[in-house]
Amino acid sequence: MTKEQPGLARNRWIDIALRCFADALMLNSAIFAGLVSSILVQEAGSKPTSSGAFAQLLGHYAPWSPLITLLALGIFYVFGFYTRGRGYRGKYKVAIVAQAVTVVFLIVAALSYFFPTAMVLPRSALLTSYFVAVAMLAGSRVWSTIWKAILDNERVQENSLPSVLEAPKVLVIGGAGYVGSALLPKLLERGHKVRLFDLFMYGEEPVADLLNHENLEVIRGDFRQLDKVVKAMDGVDAVIHIGAIVGDPACALDENFTIEVNLTATRMIAEVAKARGVQRFIFASTCSVYGASDEILDERSALNPVSLYARSKIESEKVLSAFNSDRFATTILRFGTVYGLSGRTRFDLVVNLLTAKAIVDGKITVFGADQWRPFVHVDDTASSILAVLEAPIDIVRGQIFNVGSEEQNKTLGELGVMIQRQVPTAECICSLGDKDRRNYRVRFTKIAQRLNYKPQWTLEAGIAQVIKAFQDGLVSDYRDDRYSNVQFLTNKEGQKYLTTDVAWLKSLIENSYHEAQPQPTQDQVTVR
Repeated sequence: MTKEQPGLARNRWIDIALRCFADALMLNSAIFAGLVSSILVQEAGSKPTSSGAFAQLLGHYAPWSPLITLLALGIFYVFGFYTRGRGYRGKYKVAIVAQAVTVVFLIVAALSYFFPTAMVLPRSALLTSYFVAVAMLAGSRVWSTIWKAILDNERVQENSLPSVLEAPKVLVIGGAGYVGSALLPKLLERGHKVRLFDLFMYGEEPVADLLNHENLEVIRGDFRQLDKVVKAMDGVDAVIHIGAIVGDPACALDENFTIEVNLTATRMIAEVAKARGVQRFIFASTCSVYGASDEILDERSALNPVSLYARSKIESEKVLSAFNSDRFATTILRFGTVYGLSGRTRFDLVVNLLTAKAIVDGKITVFGADQWRPFVHVDDTASSILAVLEAPIDIVRGQIFNVGSEEQNKTLGELGVMIQRQVPTAECICSLGDKDRRNYRVRFTKIAQRLNYKPQWTLEAGIAQVIKAFQDGLVSDYRDDRYSNVQFLTNKEGQKYLTTDVAWLKSLIENSYHEAQPQPTQDQVTVR
């Protein structure tokens, strides 16, 4: 599990302490109600009572109260009340609360049985206390969830989306790539003034139709160059940082290079953005940070990275979380496993690649068929960025959102079957073994509730889109290096991006903002 920033950790423990206090108060209030009901039952049965009867019952319970309270809080912790365990959420929350309270009262009943002289809690009070405790503890959590949803909905309704005239100026770093070429048209259609900062490593073709747009300004350059970054930030209201070395194989080519591009440069860009008065900073991360798990995960789940790519994203997330403030709102988007076509299509992604193999090779070989992935179309990732950009800033400030839909949590084996249905001539061969250890299903409730976001694409439609691209002749050879990050970086053309002068690079990143920056030579360039 990754370490939290000190401020975040402190706030988390304060939140847990308050929750523990509230639960302890509700538990003892329920027991108090049970004792009162016990007295009322005795009076209804015409049994002799006195003004001291209740005090006597309370006196029996009082010595046991600290022990029972601490025991209950420990049980609640184990059941995920304060760690927000994966089962303790959504429709399962009430059942989990009821189970935990049941365990507590079974222990109380056992204490009363084994210590009859102490009479921890009379039998007549046990049942009432139990039901009141379940109602209070479960009800408070249900009401909290409902109230939060109401407030979030009111915020969205009260804060209308910005008009064309009020649209902020947006800097898109790495906007000529796979996700960026899907995002730029959406930003321009919404009336945003966009500044594109990219090296155009894969050429201008992905965004060629947009380069002459009146609301698009282009800065060609390396986003590790401090002077270029400072210039690009001039007059910008929001930064969308989607530039990185993407994918496990590409990141594994050169670990130092990956860290410099994905982490060190991200820190520098965020520092410049905050210093230049940028209001919003949106960062593209990945659900790969979850790594391997057999449970359904959300934004608060433990991270278990199994690749350098995922680790570099986690460290960048931590850096950006530390930068978040009232004047600098950072938002992190964890994309699912992306598929589909954009201006710069990729065939090193599992959906696109297997579909291409089915069409061209007539065979689909699926390794790790039992592994889960949360799929999302590239067009829907672009829509999620737009949704964050145009949402009221207080709703997205300091937030992490998983991007995708639970309906598209599929195993790779299921994916193979789906492709074969649309390409019935292809043979599908599935294997359970695979060196790729990733295996995760993801929950997307948060982005759906807070931003009213829902992906428009389905896996079936995405597969059909790739098939049509082949049928229409838009793709000639899916094996071409330009369609694969790792293949491009290892060919003659891409090698120059990996042969950067490391000493020059480190001095470039580490120099203070006011120092003169050396100009790169033709070979001193980076990837997006």
